[in-house]
Amino acid sequence: MQHEVVLEVGGRSLSISTGKVAKQADGAVMVSYSDTVVLVTAVSAHKAREGFDFFPLTVEYQEKTFAAGKIPGGFFKREGRPGPSEVVTCRVIDRPMRPLFPKGYRNETQIIATVLSADRAGVPDVVSLIGASAALTISDIPFDGPVGAVRVGRIDGELVANPSLDDLENSDIDLLIAAKRDAIVMVEGGARMVPEDGILDALSFGHEAILPILDAQDELAGKAGRPKRDVVVPELDQALLEKVRELATPGLREAYVEKDKLERYAALDKAKAAFREALPEDLAERGDEVSEALSQVKADLVRGDIVGEGKRLDGRGVADVRPIDIDTKFLPRAHGSALFTRGETQALVATTLGTSSDEQRIDALLGDYRKRFLLHYNFPPYCVGEAKMLRSAGRREIGHGTLAERALTPVLPSVEEFPYTLRIVSEVTESNGSSSMATVCGGSLSMMDAGVPIKAAVAGVAMGLIREDGKYTVLTDILGDEDHLGDMDFKVAGTEEGITAVQMDIKIDGIPPEVMRDALYQARDARLHILGEMTGALGSPRDELSIHAPRIETVKIHPDKIRDIIGPGGKVIRGITEQTGCKIDVQDDGTVTVASSDGEAMAKALDIIEGITASPEVGRIYEGKVRKIMDFGAFVEILPGTDGLLHISQLAEERVETVRDIVKEGDQIPVKVLEVDRPGKIRLSLKEARRDQEAAEA
Repeated sequence: MQHEVVLEVGGRSLSISTGKVAKQADGAVMVSYSDTVVLVTAVSAHKAREGFDFFPLTVEYQEKTFAAGKIPGGFFKREGRPGPSEVVTCRVIDRPMRPLFPKGYRNETQIIATVLSADRAGVPDVVSLIGASAALTISDIPFDGPVGAVRVGRIDGELVANPSLDDLENSDIDLLIAAKRDAIVMVEGGARMVPEDGILDALSFGHEAILPILDAQDELAGKAGRPKRDVVVPELDQALLEKVRELATPGLREAYVEKDKLERYAALDKAKAAFREALPEDLAERGDEVSEALSQVKADLVRGDIVGEGKRLDGRGVADVRPIDIDTKFLPRAHGSALFTRGETQALVATTLGTSSDEQRIDALLGDYRKRFLLHYNFPPYCVGEAKMLRSAGRREIGHGTLAERALTPVLPSVEEFPYTLRIVSEVTESNGSSSMATVCGGSLSMMDAGVPIKAAVAGVAMGLIREDGKYTVLTDILGDEDHLGDMDFKVAGTEEGITAVQMDIKIDGIPPEVMRDALYQARDARLHILGEMTGALGSPRDELSIHAPRIETVKIHPDKIRDIIGPGGKVIRGITEQTGCKIDVQDDGTVTVASSDGEAMAKALDIIEGITASPEVGRIYEGKVRKIMDFGAFVEILPGTDGLLHISQLAEERVETVRDIVKEGDQIPVKVLEVDRPGKIRLSLKEARRDQEAAEA
């Protein structure tokens, strides 16, 4: 039987229905918003996956091009691997869902969101997230939901729920928020240097807008929901836990004295080996239970020291940033580079400048567009001391790169100010927490090193949280272990003026608004400290571009002249490139961009282009070349591809019997433009050109 709930969100109707499509899935819903329709399914195996010590959840988000009335580009004409935006949406759905399954649940679970129809007003990522929660909520899969989602914008100072893609262009806030009734559980988005209070207002507004969406899911579950499966999650034997705590604590305490990550890990391995040797035989046989108990003891020690004593693994205070070291101009041939080190996290970041032909063309579901700013983040295995196969960028790399790109975008100069395509590549060379935020700092520095006139420097920091016995402790610049053992990962990037990007995930039921405020302002203090260190290394963009970077000059020509520059089959523009070595791009509006690191070659290319596209001026004297002799006069080329008629009567002051008596083919002569008539015919004069030259010399 089909069931449906309908409500209004952001002034548009949101519908969630079930019972008509994909009925063999454990849970399936069709979510419609404006003309956007997404099918979301959830399926979970009925038996736990053997040998897994983690929850095997897979989230897939796929955009079908028929949803926008398009045929895919490329040779195969079918959808291929997910693009970066689809990968980011997969992560956005996964992050709020994963913590809401029972602890210890090991059944393989899959969520698939398929966009079946899309328009620019329908925010398919928000719709998909709502659909994922609704599909799980009505299914028999154990899930502590529902979760709602909304995108919040701010246009002309007014907060808006689910602005369209067109409206977002005028918004200074773009936050995708997921929440339960009592708390926000995930935030992903950016802003145009908005102060902390503005972000807090947007979060509060978004949470209020989500509450009716939760009511609608509960209503649908009341109509079509199935009883949840019985899940038996084995509880940890408390007697075993206390015995493990007794045997392991002394060695773990000694190991946690080590502040260096690798030395601490080596000491922990030694402590665990000693603990295993000391285990009684009856306990040693309970391997998985002992491992779980040992993990719990480690977490209790680290968390207890932080909350009880304010003591962190590396000895810092809760609000302290790790020591920072910065090198710029680190790579001799890169257009801009920076090595940014914060504690045991390090990013080697390079900026490359290119022309408009280097822009990335995006074949997007809701319209093709071109990107002039690209940021690619790489996380090789050696950065954490591991030996693994090098593969193409995975979801983690794409997600972290997108976050860093979002953080830096608001400070970029306009194309009119700086007509370059920008590519930043971040190679994470060491990692112990917050490598994406190190990428933001290194990316900002490398652009300034390249001479990019960014509006302001950008820094980022990752914040953490420990909640014990109702007490909350906010941590600044968290380590990898603090992220793993903590209750929140909250990344904040921005300038001195305000925030440019945020990303938050929490692993607990929620955090009070006052703790959220404390975390944002503690992050601001850290950001200002990091910006101070960055200013000390490089206070502003360099005045000159690297000698290896292309220089770009832009000229505007009449669109009718584009064909003259291109030539038949591209012959003319190829010839200019071969003569000068310059890179030349011609836009449909008549904008011609010439790029070269050789100033003399660029000047030559510009002269050729000017000659091809220039229009003859009446009264101006040109140095022309005689192309053809006729009985009545000569045709003289005064501009590349532009000839005028030099009539026999205009050759000399006296009467001329034969044209060849005065000029011959190939002669270079001065000629004055007498007239350009409406059809474009040009009348020239040699005698007037010489008369004017003699007058000027006199």
